Amino acid sequence: MARSTARFEQVQALKAQGKGIKPIMRELGLAKETVRKFYRATNVEEVTATSRAGRPSMLDKFKPYLHERFNAGITNISALFREIREQGYRGSHGTVADYLAPFRVVGAAPPAKPAVPKVRHVTSWMLHHPDDLDEEQQLQLKQVRTTCPHLDATAGHVTEFAKILTNRHGEQLDEWMVAVEAHELPHLHRFVRGLRRDYDAVLNGLTLPYSSGAVEGNVDRIKMIKRQMYGRANFDLLRKRILHAV
Repeated sequence: MARSTARFEQVQALKAQGKGIKPIMRELGLAKETVRKFYRATNVEEVTATSRAGRPSMLDKFKPYLHERFNAGITNISALFREIREQGYRGSHGTVADYLAPFRVVGAAPPAKPAVPKVRHVTSWMLHHPDDLDEEQQLQLKQVRTTCPHLDATAGHVTEFAKILTNRHGEQLDEWMVAVEAHELPHLHRFVRGLRRDYDAVLNGLTLPYSSGAVEGNVDRIKMIKRQMYGRANFDLLRKRILHAV
């Protein structure tokens, strides 16, 4: 806690001087994500609470089962520990005992909170077409979007950009970028700034039917042949293999 407080004060002091995240990273020698969370926090408790809340536990996936069994009258901790061990739990007996202790005091377990989906799963769901997700994945994504307005806005913009990309609707690019900039979404703002820097190339790529895929495919094929022959043959044979492959 003391270290977190010191870092928070350092980052906020530099922020007050008008410095951005990257300059603060270089000055303090901290990772980008570390600086970002202290930079955006309003107090140190906000940072530490988020860290604790997001920390996964081996017991998480077994909590709904424990709640159900406890309310069914199975309150013996050792028995419940053996049951979840048979299901794959590899944690300690003490962890289970500590988790169930409050339930033993009141004599019942509250409804189990659904497990929070992992970031990589949410990202994958957002990047897939809705028709490619099963019912459970669609439901979980809907629940996540409902609980977080920023994530809901991000998912909506990602979906719209995917439509522009796959259907080559480059004429909608300007409207999409304006819509993104109207929301408080720093990550997408950086993406939009990158699009604006290469606007002509991006617009052509989202409009015209041409692709460099064939060229990239040949480059990858040449690299593969080169790796296969490294240390085994001379340039003449490499050239012949490439010409034969093409």
